Amino acid sequence: MPAEDLPASGPQPDGSETVRVLSYNIRSLRDDRTALARVIRACDPDLVCVQESPRFWFPRQQAGWLARATGRYLLSGGLSASGPLLLGRLRALPLSVHDVLLPRTPGLHQRGFATTVLRLGRAAPFSLTSCHLSLDATERYRQCELLLEHLERVRAAGARHSVVGGDFNEHPGDPGWDLLAGRLRDGWAVAPWGSEYTSVPERPYQRLDAVFASPGVEVLACGVPDRLAGLRPADLTAATDHLPVLAVLRVPVD
Repeated sequence: MPAEDLPASGPQPDGSETVRVLSYNIRSLRDDRTALARVIRACDPDLVCVQESPRFWFPRQQAGWLARATGRYLLSGGLSASGPLLLGRLRALPLSVHDVLLPRTPGLHQRGFATTVLRLGRAAPFSLTSCHLSLDATERYRQCELLLEHLERVRAAGARHSVVGGDFNEHPGDPGWDLLAGRLRDGWAVAPWGSEYTSVPERPYQRLDAVFASPGVEVLACGVPDRLAGLRPADLTAATDHLPVLAVLRVPVD
């Protein structure tokens, strides 16, 4: 599918919802934050899974700035998930929040999951999770296991489906990635669109970032929106040290 032919989001005649989900590592807003806001607005997402939201310098205020600058509102995350953050349009109705901090290995960064169960229109409730996994391979694999366990608990709390956007610090074919792909649908692998690699913006050569969805969610398109109408290539390289991943998903009715 050409990058320009991205399916539109919104309610469908059968009551399902087509949803744009953006996953983006913003490196604590340390780069060109106005370029970052322009990238997010150009992608026009219904939901945003942020990684590396600011944690140490006025984190709540900076998360609020990002929401205002992109025309979204805060769903959950930030300090309660040690960085991962969720934003959404007003049409996204949050039902419950399930942010968690993960067990920490001494000497390594604290990690967590930002998770909100939400509903759009008549579509079934689903959970949205943002995550940023460890640089340590052993800890990272355990975090992949914990993510799947977390999604099962949230599903038991009322989420019919699951969507996860994140910086996994893994490559397709690595143990943790394969564990997730065995239970969830890797958006790029199912419906590739745009470009594949997310790191680094100036010379992309690896895919560390992805959007995964549970089997009941249809993936219509997923990839790096490098040729989307209204998106400035210069903004992609100025905004942060990752490229964003944009997925279009169809969430079924109850």
